[in-house]
Amino acid sequence: MGQLIDGKAIAKKINDQTAARVTAFRQKGLTPKLAVVLVGEDPASRTYVRNKGKAAAQVGLEFALHEIDGSISTGALLEKVLEMQQDEALSGLIVQLPLPDHVDTDAILNVIDPKLDVDCLTDVNIGKLMMKTSTIVPPTPGAVMSILGELKVDVVGKNVTIIGVGPLVGKPLAIMLMNARASVTTCNSKTRDTKEKCLAADIIVTGVGKKDVLRGDMVRSGAIVIDTGVDFVDGKMCGDVNVAEVIAKADYVTPTPGGVGPITVARLLWNTIFCAETRYDK
Repeated sequence: MGQLIDGKAIAKKINDQTAARVTAFRQKGLTPKLAVVLVGEDPASRTYVRNKGKAAAQVGLEFALHEIDGSISTGALLEKVLEMQQDEALSGLIVQLPLPDHVDTDAILNVIDPKLDVDCLTDVNIGKLMMKTSTIVPPTPGAVMSILGELKVDVVGKNVTIIGVGPLVGKPLAIMLMNARASVTTCNSKTRDTKEKCLAADIIVTGVGKKDVLRGDMVRSGAIVIDTGVDFVDGKMCGDVNVAEVIAKADYVTPTPGGVGPITVARLLWNTIFCAETRYDK
């Protein structure tokens, strides 16, 4: 029987460091500020934004929420984001995803100043990640790396299977793990032998957002399983992994909620104070 990974405990360690840095920054007479753009009424997005606001307050960051009607056009939203970035006190800016279908997500993300892009979703920052010149990393892939660090796992030469290759988790995480010299295999909706690829893995990371994507018979004994997916079934939050089945074979498994989520928020706040410090130094 394996162990559940306590994401809240790992997040607290990161948040304690962030809070200390925020305090030092404030002692210079400066206030680091995180702004979030929320478009529309998606209930899951509202929950995520609320959690980010609470966590920001706990570490001493100023938090500004910009709520925008879901009918807004791409052009109008571009103008609003550009206007927000004129705030010299701003340290980080994120646009909560997903955006409404009629909005050009790539255009909106790439109008964000890369120096304020604490989600690391601009083409510039993804390019830096690829070339190993980035100074911050996307929060959820960063959370995965924090978990592996907490477990003292050296990923060099490890076989890692990632299920889901989206731009928020799968793609950037694959880059980060390859940069760390892991052997990375990715699976998408058209992959024919996902089970076999998972059974060959030392580490499995899921990022699909669909309940029971990973079952117990897909995991070998001693594996580490990290679930970054979020699904809602009958109003209850769950992840991609059938924890009850997988924990019988894996050494470590993240639960949902209480696993990757709190660490993702902590990494976002860490990115924000880092960007604040960098802008001040320059």
